[in-house]
Amino acid sequence: MTCFANSFGRTSELVSEADLKFLVKNLDEIDESESWEAVIDKRNNLLHYNAKCCKPKNAPVKYLSVTVFENCTPELLRDFYMDNNYRKQWDKTVVEHEQLQLDRSNGTEIGRTIKKFPLLTPREYILAWRLWEGNDKTYYCFIKECEHPSAPLQRKCVRVRYFRSGWRIRKVPGRDACEIKMYHQEDAGLNVEMAKLAFARGIWSYVCKMHAALCKYPSSSQPGSDPATALSLVQKIPSGIETTDNFKGTPENPTAPAATLGMSMMGSRKRKLERRQSGKVVANGLLLVGGVICLSRGNCSLGAKVAMGYLLTKLGKHNARQSIGES
Repeated sequence: MTCFANSFGRTSELVSEADLKFLVKNLDEIDESESWEAVIDKRNNLLHYNAKCCKPKNAPVKYLSVTVFENCTPELLRDFYMDNNYRKQWDKTVVEHEQLQLDRSNGTEIGRTIKKFPLLTPREYILAWRLWEGNDKTYYCFIKECEHPSAPLQRKCVRVRYFRSGWRIRKVPGRDACEIKMYHQEDAGLNVEMAKLAFARGIWSYVCKMHAALCKYPSSSQPGSDPATALSLVQKIPSGIETTDNFKGTPENPTAPAATLGMSMMGSRKRKLERRQSGKVVANGLLLVGGVICLSRGNCSLGAKVAMGYLLTKLGKHNARQSIGES
């Protein structure tokens, strides 16, 4: 159910402790009944990315990913992920972002973002988020859809009505490295199988681009120039919510922390995403990554781009007609 915020009142229940508990439960993978499907496992000397997904009944596809950044601190990665203005510089799909409201009593921030992709109608996100600090410089952020009186519906955009996402950032023990584990679930009106395929084919290049932006972040950002945000009002995590989900790796086996998620995906009731020909279908792929929807612009012909955009649009409309027929 979409939550509503008023222009001047408090937003204490918009992103609540119940949402934080929900996030921790998903990050710790407490629900053993879920059947997960391996999506991707890629790495280089400075970066390791691993993702899996599952399809809950009567709900959008759920993604879990783990990214390990070498030579990075939790504070730097936290600031990078919370900096929406800097995101506009490196993520070219983000064409607009504005802060709508900030509740200084609890740190809840509300914002409006528009993302534009070639050949598709722009997507509009009205989101609320909140940041908590846990033990040992561990950080949690939960983000969800909402409505706000300062953001009326626009005919030129498709508003995303369901969006639940969040992450945990923490240091990798014994190394100069940092991990972010992310949960993401949204319904942007797109065909499920096509989105999953495009995600698998294009996400690694996007993560590498994000890493390049992270490496430039300290010198590119200008602290103090932005208004107050949820980052400046970070809350202490309430006692009893944070778990003792420790890393299983050791300094002698530096890849184990990042590989833990990938190893768990290969267990019972898990199957790899079917490998298909990557050519024309994924030349311009739709990506879903931790609250960001973007298009990966590969070196492809205009005809392939047009075909991809047309296919995605038709599949989105087909799903919408099916939903209406079933309701």
